[in-house]
Amino acid sequence: MKRIFVSAISAFAINVAAIGAMCAAFTISSYAADTSVQVQMDMSKATPRSMEPLTERAVLRDYRFAWASMAQALESNSIDSLQGPFEGDAMRWLKETVLSQQQSGISQRYRDQSHRVEAVFYSPEGDVLELHDTVQYQLQISDGGKVIHDDPVTLHYVVLLTPGADRWVIRQLQAVQQF
Repeated sequence: MKRIFVSAISAFAINVAAIGAMCAAFTISSYAADTSVQVQMDMSKATPRSMEPLTERAVLRDYRFAWASMAQALESNSIDSLQGPFEGDAMRWLKETVLSQQQSGISQRYRDQSHRVEAVFYSPEGDVLELHDTVQYQLQISDGGKVIHDDPVTLHYVVLLTPGADRWVIRQLQAVQQF
């Protein structure tokens, strides 16, 4: 009886260790994806409401994660990484882009992302945040694994975020000529 009990405890400890290792690996890979996107965020000009420091940190974290997720989706031609950080029009646009890439055999890779983000509107209720983002990255377009285009890109986006159940989500991502 004692040997069965010890075996059961050993099996439990091995399972706990395996689950812990998987969680650590997921956390490290998520963190690595997040840090590949550099975001400089200025929330001081948001009106009519100022942003609390805790909210500011959450927006920065979630915005960085969303861009890392989008880059992963466009490179792998899979929408799996888009579930969570995107909703609404932004999600529809990204799904259509990935589907188009799948059909054509082309993929995009965003390297060395750098974002200069400015909050311009934060609703009094705290349920809508408008950002202006000037993003720079190295865009590589591949066809069947072969790079056919590689250029630096600078774009301007108007971004609308709303709070979700556990994070801020991008609902609108609109490229514009200038702010």
